Amino acid sequence: MRIKLPVTAAAMLAWLTCAGVLHAAPDIQHWQTDKGTRVYFVPAPELPMVDIRMLFAAGSAHDDGQPGLANLASGLLDKGAAGLSANDIADRLEGLGAVLSTGSLRDSAWVSLRSLSDPAQLEPAIDLMSKVVSKPDFNKRDVNRERERKLVALRRAEQQPSSIADRRFYEAVYGKHPYATRPIGTAESLKKITRKDIRAYYNKYYVARNVIIAIVGDIDRKGAERIASQLTAKLQSGEAAPGTPVVPPLTQAVEQRIYHPSTQTTVRMGEPGMRRGDPDYFPLYVGNHVLGGSGLVSRLFIEVRDKRGLSYGVNSYFTPMVQDGPYTFGLQTRNDQVDEALDVMRTILKDFHDSGPSDKELTASKKNITGGFPLRLDSNSKIVEYLGMIGFYELPLDYLDTFNDKVMAVSREQIRDAYRRRVHPDRMVTVIVGGDGKE
Repeated sequence: MRIKLPVTAAAMLAWLTCAGVLHAAPDIQHWQTDKGTRVYFVPAPELPMVDIRMLFAAGSAHDDGQPGLANLASGLLDKGAAGLSANDIADRLEGLGAVLSTGSLRDSAWVSLRSLSDPAQLEPAIDLMSKVVSKPDFNKRDVNRERERKLVALRRAEQQPSSIADRRFYEAVYGKHPYATRPIGTAESLKKITRKDIRAYYNKYYVARNVIIAIVGDIDRKGAERIASQLTAKLQSGEAAPGTPVVPPLTQAVEQRIYHPSTQTTVRMGEPGMRRGDPDYFPLYVGNHVLGGSGLVSRLFIEVRDKRGLSYGVNSYFTPMVQDGPYTFGLQTRNDQVDEALDVMRTILKDFHDSGPSDKELTASKKNITGGFPLRLDSNSKIVEYLGMIGFYELPLDYLDTFNDKVMAVSREQIRDAYRRRVHPDRMVTVIVGGDGKE
């Protein structure tokens, strides 16, 4: 449920006036609580709002051999807490004009809150967030309902070629590594997870030393310190989650064809890519922007779709994580064109791998990236997500300040060098899902 928050014309005008300054270089303040929680804070008095994001190292990479456990635990946090039902929590949030959400991926699980900054709304909203984080009920009825909801989502995903392609792609790229399994888990595993398993997982990972807190909004430093202390006051101190294993490189090319009764074929191709804070991040990021990350003007889009009409959509992207997230190439095409489209995509990748971008392509990509950068920071909700990323992945506090300068400093030679060392066209996984359902 999304609540519209009241914003005065004067507040909006003030926000727009200083938006360029705030979003170009937010003043990130950082400290650690007595319980060991790292806190990241940006004061933003232009709007009467506060955004908070708590990130726990409690994603599916820490499922401990029970796929779906992290996702199930995260999804249950706001389904019942401190004796309040899901409806009670939703009603209280609606009455306060606040929005609370939970979620999880492979690296992390999170709880986010957006509230008006007036103490009459903010204080009870913070209290409710604290209850959700520190006193989840995990009662039997809620566990069974959430489990069934996820089983339905799994059954639906198995009917979608893109979901099938994504699952098989991660399995082939990561093998026995924790990144191989979907955060939602498997039907077999979900049916075996018990309330005791969920409570044990929560007790291990939802602790003060395993969370970072990001806060952006219309409060001062003392107010942010009070919020951080309140949110962690009833959490056990605990210990940080163990590190995620290093991702092994692929040793050979693998191709899988999964037949599915559809008029289009979905392709995923790639390999382990890079991690957050990777020393090759900027050359790889800028290089991929030229190759397949810049939409209608990327080399892949121009060659595969515009010139040859072989694909309904084609792109490439890195997904940096704690360890090497995937470098993924994707396209959709008619069933009778898949081999030709795939051959063209592979040829373009090989050419780029060997030669890198042209001067014209590199200049255009740099302008596109840096010109669009302010839009990434044009709201408090976006800034708090960046703060969470900076904190969770332990990136430098000046990450946002220096981002554009580092993009502009990337050279053609750096891109060629990074691609030759880090990208292996002859060792990629290719997953093809489509056809008429017959071998």
